[in-house]
Amino acid sequence: MTPQLQFDNVTLGYDRHPAVHHLSGEVRSGALVAVVGPNGAGKSTLFRGIVGILKPLAGRIGLGNLDARDIAYLPQSADIDRSFPISVYDFVGTGLWRSKGLFGGLGRPERERIAAALAAVGLSGFENRPIGTLSGGQMQRMLFARVLLQDARVIVLDEPFNAIDAKTCADLVALVRRWHDEQRTVLAALHDMEMVRAHFPETLLLARSKVAWGPTAEVLTPDNLLAARHMCEAFDDTAAPCVETPSRAA
Repeated sequence: MTPQLQFDNVTLGYDRHPAVHHLSGEVRSGALVAVVGPNGAGKSTLFRGIVGILKPLAGRIGLGNLDARDIAYLPQSADIDRSFPISVYDFVGTGLWRSKGLFGGLGRPERERIAAALAAVGLSGFENRPIGTLSGGQMQRMLFARVLLQDARVIVLDEPFNAIDAKTCADLVALVRRWHDEQRTVLAALHDMEMVRAHFPETLLLARSKVAWGPTAEVLTPDNLLAARHMCEAFDDTAAPCVETPSRAA
């Protein structure tokens, strides 16, 4: 398989202080990759770099022949402003912005696609509900419906299964497996190691820098997990800022 994403000595961070540093490696086209590590390991920072929200402080993220519309991003639900006055239907419909434009009208084909995405995640009948009234599991289903509409080649999921019930989790894992079967490239930040072992053949163990990356059974060893925890505990948040500023590759 050819590389879909390439990391060339990448450092990412905030105010020139690194949160992920000196990461090198590649994600193959069609891969299903779990990104794991302790709290503060840099998983969300890495994903923000992949989707272009953060520019590298140093190094390069190579996207090959991808552009922005080829990458779908599911942020943590905590990043969604649930007080914003928008319905489930309209929120999910934002998944069509890249193909229709911000002010593009929704014709019958688009309305059918939104209805199909809501049905696929079990939210038929919730179209007119304000997003602020949704439970945690319903919110995650809605976010997955928006990703479905984006029909992207690369899908980046930041902690997609946190704080949801077992039924919702099983349904959403099935969607991830479906995307993998369709040869889409999927990266997911996760905390549940048993889920990773059961469903994700490849894992990147991150602790501000790469601890291990490869087949899941070889990465999630007790020694590697202990090393990751110690590396995060030892990280110095007062370290000097990075001075290099190479750009992210499009």
